[in-house]
Amino acid sequence: MNEKTATPDDRDYDQRILEIHQELGVPEHYAHDRGLRLFEEALSLVTAEVDTNGKVHRLTEKTSTLWKRMKYAATKDGIHLILVSGFRDVDYQVGLIRKKLDQGKSIDDILKVLAAPGFSEHHTGRAIDLTSPDCPPCTERFEHTDAFAWLNMHAREFGFSMSFPRGNRHGFIYEPWHWAFHDSSEFL
Repeated sequence: MNEKTATPDDRDYDQRILEIHQELGVPEHYAHDRGLRLFEEALSLVTAEVDTNGKVHRLTEKTSTLWKRMKYAATKDGIHLILVSGFRDVDYQVGLIRKKLDQGKSIDDILKVLAAPGFSEHHTGRAIDLTSPDCPPCTERFEHTDAFAWLNMHAREFGFSMSFPRGNRHGFIYEPWHWAFHDSSEFL
């Protein structure tokens, strides 16, 4: 799931992530203890779609292609999938965490719902958060929708899988809305 980063030297990226973690108070052994790997930011992204609010959702080219095919197939089956989030860079992830820290939440609680900068699948341009018209975004209610049932039956046909099922080994909350594309030439 790694894409090449725009950073010319991987050590620079690693050092930047380390400094960000120190600044935010991310525990030193966070990644090791939770079995997480570092994701570099995708270098090459395309506009996958622009939502009704004008928000631009960017993904890698392959992910965008397969997302569009999956969405089309769902639509043919009477299912309406809505893209809530795609690529997020490290700085955006930092902003999300800072906002929660400013609200008085502890870093340990925050890291159950958000990956620390550098460890979010969204950095790769291959992760998508989805919802449907009958469901608020990024809630467990999504698991009770026809859209979620359809994804469970068909997402793998397009190379997507749910990243954080209940009781996942990474210590994240259950995220039925979060799906990631796993690159394989068989899907193109």
